Amino acid sequence: MAGEARPDAQLFQLLSDLLQQVESMSNQEEVELRAKIEALGLEVTKVPQQAPKQLDELEIAAELDRLSARLENVDKMISSAMTSDPEVKSLLSSTADVWMPVITASADERRGFAGTSGDLQEQEKSK
Repeated sequence: MAGEARPDAQLFQLLSDLLQQVESMSNQEEVELRAKIEALGLEVTKVPQQAPKQLDELEIAAELDRLSARLENVDKMISSAMTSDPEVKSLLSSTADVWMPVITASADERRGFAGTSGDLQEQEKSK
C-alpha cells in the first residue's frame, strides 16, 4: 500500500482535521471530542475473537439480534443528526468514501488496521 493510505488512517486524518477546525473556530480544546475519537479508534481496530466453541443456531440468532440492535441505534443517531442539521448530511455524504470502508471492514481487514487516532497524533508531532 505504498501510494494509498489505509482506510482507518484516512478516517482518523479526516477526524483529526475536523477536530482542529472545530478547536480553531471555538478557540477551545475539545477534550471530550478528542477522547471520543480515540475511543472510536480503539473500536474500529477491534478484531472479533475466535469463538472457542461452535455456536448453535440460538446463540447465533441472539448475537445477530444484539448486533442488529446496536446498528439500529447507530442508524437512529445518524438519521437524527442528518435531519436536524443539513451540514451533517452534507459532511457525511461527501466523506462516505473515507468512513464507509472502515465501518464495513471484515475481521481480516480490521487486522490490517494498525493506526488509531493516537498514531495520527504522533505523525502530526513528527511533521
